[in-house]
Amino acid sequence: MAVATRSRRPKRKRRSSLGLGEELSPSPMPTAPLPMLFTLLAEPFDDPDWIFEPKLDGLRVIVRFDGNDVLVLSRNLASQNFQFPEIVAACEESLTRPMIVDGEVVCFDERGRSSFRALQQRFHLKNAREVEARMRKHPAYLFLFDLLYVDRFDVTTLPLRRRKELLEQTVRWSSQVRNVVGIRGEGRRTLKQACAAGEEGIVGKHLESLYVPARSPWWVKLKCIGRQEFVIGGFTEPQRSRVGLGSLLVGYYSDDGKRLIYAGKVGTGFTNEGLLDLRKRLGALEQSENPFDAEEGPRMGVVHWVKPMLVAEIAYAEWTQNTLLRQPRFEGLRPDKKPRDCRRERPLD
Repeated sequence: MAVATRSRRPKRKRRSSLGLGEELSPSPMPTAPLPMLFTLLAEPFDDPDWIFEPKLDGLRVIVRFDGNDVLVLSRNLASQNFQFPEIVAACEESLTRPMIVDGEVVCFDERGRSSFRALQQRFHLKNAREVEARMRKHPAYLFLFDLLYVDRFDVTTLPLRRRKELLEQTVRWSSQVRNVVGIRGEGRRTLKQACAAGEEGIVGKHLESLYVPARSPWWVKLKCIGRQEFVIGGFTEPQRSRVGLGSLLVGYYSDDGKRLIYAGKVGTGFTNEGLLDLRKRLGALEQSENPFDAEEGPRMGVVHWVKPMLVAEIAYAEWTQNTLLRQPRFEGLRPDKKPRDCRRERPLD
């Protein structure tokens, strides 16, 4: 499949407005819509007014189709068209009218589960041939779960249940563009089943929730294991037969965004190829200054400090009493996340 970033199809004729003119007034299509974010919860719950969906281990995207061109945007509004040309092509076939949809790009592991480790093989690529080779080895799929705009109408002020109905009506579903199916009311059972299957967790959404470009208590996430994004502030030298680097030193920003707080060192979850790639990336960011807060930073031997510009997704068992990560494991880099947005996630009770 040739790598392309623009549709060569003629502009499609405008279809009916699905009767939305009775509910809403027409408005211009937004150029750079931001996604609605989830609030972390400590415990699952049951409620018939909520729907519970799988928490996919992928790349959150907003897809904008103006009737001619498809634009796939990550959370930080970076185009993903070059990295995922098969998603662009699939959207050209599946999005039946001008619309903006919310979803997740995923790759699968050998067990058929969404896998960020597989997906990260598609990031950072700048060569078209390499994109095509990785695309064959790690094909990507798009799971859609919400609708922000359709025809000439902004539908974010409609409740989720109505947006879901419109999404199902206006997308031509395929093996590559798939609908996210949720379970109504049963959060406890859904989370238990997800954890037993080795999945990351679930998300819950209130069926009357409006779509807001911010973190909301009406959209929640429940995790089977601890997992979040951390900023890389340094690394250690490899020992014995290890290549590239020994451990990553990671942290998160204080709530006011002024201090980078040390969270621990991460020494597992790497491949040799990944270690060498990280060493190259971090080597270009080396600095003499320790970026972590002086009072809470690491105290160890030889360390290479780096500018806090790279974000890593880390899985872990729990936080220790000393506010350090226990049994952390590297999952991959997150180019779609900004370092200053990395805060310690604390679940609401």
